[in-house]
Amino acid sequence: MKDRLVRLIHHKAFKYSEEPSFRLVSGRMSNYYFNCKTVTLHPEGMYLIGNIIFGMIKGAEARGIGGLTLGADPIADAVAYTSYLNDSPIEAFVVRKTAKTHGTMQWIEGNVSAGDRVVIVDDVITTGKSTIEAITKAKEGGLEIAKVIALVDRQEGGKENIESLGHNVEVVVNREEVMKLYRAMRP
Repeated sequence: MKDRLVRLIHHKAFKYSEEPSFRLVSGRMSNYYFNCKTVTLHPEGMYLIGNIIFGMIKGAEARGIGGLTLGADPIADAVAYTSYLNDSPIEAFVVRKTAKTHGTMQWIEGNVSAGDRVVIVDDVITTGKSTIEAITKAKEGGLEIAKVIALVDRQEGGKENIESLGHNVEVVVNREEVMKLYRAMRP
């Protein structure tokens, strides 16, 4: 499944340029670009991601899986669906980018509550900023972080930034794995 996922990411989500031509969220220019929504919202991508990550979190005794909207949402949904099919339901949840401005004004949406063990996921980590933000909001909501998983690690220090806060980060695919396939497929 992982080999197929790497191929899908390479085909649908990855772009490379010899000159830094892709502007990242940080404003920095890069040679690499990953738009993982084209994979996380793809039927086969959902199937692969749901099964791979569900396998990674078995035994974590997590009640929920989620992260900062929008990158984490389809990943959490795929894993929640897969968990149900495997008779081990795990709730998907969303960490908002800004607090709800009406009603309960909450940061976290879903069926998780203080004291629950959760897995934080993200589609791509570069600096780790959005993953760290999700971890922070989850902890402020009283959630216990069981695991942190990134679908793609750009290998630019984000994993290390998150780990410096005391959270081990598991990675499904890293940039070098995609670049290896990119180089192999070049004429």
